[in-house]
Amino acid sequence: MIQKARELSADAIIIDLEDAVPMDEKETARVFLEEGIQLIKSGNKFVYVRVNSLLTGLTQEDLEYAVQEGLDGIILAKSESKEDILVVDKALTELELQRNLPEKNIAIIPLLETAKGVLNVDEIIRASERVVAVCFGALDFTRDMGTNQSDDGVEIFYARSRIALVSTANNLQAIDTPWFDITDKDGLVKETQFVKQLGFRGKLLIHPDQIDAVNNAFTPTEEEITYAQKVIKAFKEAEAQGQGAVSLEGKMIDVASYRQAQIILEYIKAIQEKNKNNN
Repeated sequence: MIQKARELSADAIIIDLEDAVPMDEKETARVFLEEGIQLIKSGNKFVYVRVNSLLTGLTQEDLEYAVQEGLDGIILAKSESKEDILVVDKALTELELQRNLPEKNIAIIPLLETAKGVLNVDEIIRASERVVAVCFGALDFTRDMGTNQSDDGVEIFYARSRIALVSTANNLQAIDTPWFDITDKDGLVKETQFVKQLGFRGKLLIHPDQIDAVNNAFTPTEEEITYAQKVIKAFKEAEAQGQGAVSLEGKMIDVASYRQAQIILEYIKAIQEKNKNNN
């Protein structure tokens, strides 16, 4: 799987030390990290390691094996508080120093999987400059809430909305929970389009067959790109004439529209750069 992962079109690959690894195989999984990280990096991919939560007592040893040249970041399972992030930040700083790695170069992405984590999302993402994004894990969240996941996702709507809102307010990306039915691609596309509307900018995946559908859903269309270019041109012309807003194709364009258009063009530029590097 790790060999294949470096050839996939996903933006990042996560090597899992948590739920995917039985307790009696944790040590074996850690041993594979060094080769696994280097293999994935050889495919020009971002590589993250999901470590066990602090409640398990396994996190420090996971970090001892994970922190090395080539590692882009840590996914902290069941992040619940500012203190969780500070503990991992301190451990990373010590390991970077011991191993002569660039300081503060390894990112942290908190994985929110409990009611406490979702409620504390604001303090969690502000805890460290290492935090570059936040992920939502709906399966464990619904278990924590004593409910089950439904097709319409009503039981996780508030959690998703809160995570997306707080992340955007802090200029961070929100990454949505996995879609577990790998045979239902229509459902995957529908859900991805829905969370994109909520403000999510990515989605965790569990199977290679899900990659293209999600990439396509999050990639701006040609129409969106063309319209964004028109918005920027129209707003700059209006601004040059001392106007704060202008009409474009029957819609009022202001500074907020201009900024949104900039984001779209920056986003597509990043995608094109990624594709260029992968080729």
